Amino acid sequence: MVLDEEWMVEWSNAMAREFLGIPKPKDQLHSLFEYIDDRVFLDYVRKGEFSRPLQIPAPVDYSISLEVRVVPYGKGKHLIQARDITRLNQLENVRRDFVANVSHELRTPLTVVHGYIETMIDADGDEELDQWKPILGQMQEQSMRLQRIVADLLTLSRLETHERVEGLEVIDVGDVLDRIADSARSLSAGSKHDIRVECESGIGLWGNPSEIESAFSNLVFNAVRYTPDGGQIVLKWWRRGDESYFAVTDTGVGIEAQHIPRLTERFYRVDVGRSREEGGTGLGLAIVKHVLIRHNARLKIDSQPGVGSSFTCCFPADRTRTLSVAELGDRSASGA
Repeated sequence: MVLDEEWMVEWSNAMAREFLGIPKPKDQLHSLFEYIDDRVFLDYVRKGEFSRPLQIPAPVDYSISLEVRVVPYGKGKHLIQARDITRLNQLENVRRDFVANVSHELRTPLTVVHGYIETMIDADGDEELDQWKPILGQMQEQSMRLQRIVADLLTLSRLETHERVEGLEVIDVGDVLDRIADSARSLSAGSKHDIRVECESGIGLWGNPSEIESAFSNLVFNAVRYTPDGGQIVLKWWRRGDESYFAVTDTGVGIEAQHIPRLTERFYRVDVGRSREEGGTGLGLAIVKHVLIRHNARLKIDSQPGVGSSFTCCFPADRTRTLSVAELGDRSASGA
């Protein structure tokens, strides 16, 4: 459809008329909003942020899902493209249900297998078992890896199926970063990484604490895994204008440009061998992406091979909070 500066329909093709119920334009132009009264769409138009497409039900049949793109052009005019994604959504739901069900079914037998392996490893004084200890150690390592994959798959499944973010509260990001930094130092162990926290005081985040901590942790732990011994990792939280930002910057191996667009795909790895060796599941950045989407945020990735990488989470104004005096007092009292 082609719309004028007043959102009046100047032209529409047959498919637009079929899915949106818009009559063929004649002598008198009609407003688009006479035919599409979906509240989500109206809010989308009001905000004027058209960088991402919008999914809405078709006005003529709510069982049909449409992906709508608005492209501004000319002097105040707009081009609207709508495509039927019903089948794609159905296939996505089938995939999502399959992954969730398989993950649930795998969790119990994996726990049993891991328990038996652990028991055999801990058994002392059994010469027959002692000769199998190296193999049992490898089995334990792989069973733990499978458990981590299943746990991450279940986390992804929950993030995808529960559209509404629950348990929202003002998060003291400084406290979260202190905990993550301590865990990162433990993970770093003998690698002697220089892990620093730079946190702007008084800036909080409106969100789900466990989801935010999970996303931030994945970014930081990835930096630990891919930064050589003695390298530097900086966790930074700050506010610029109305928006707030969290960045993890490292002096690691870096990532070539062609890999960056695919980093948040499930199981995508730049270096498969190294990722497995370091204990990664290939799902961490996918979890980060979905958490940020649920919090209306976005992920920006900058990297240079041999120099390092910077992963930045950008949160909009409606997620940024100024911490109260009481909240700041609690943080000081805790010794942060």
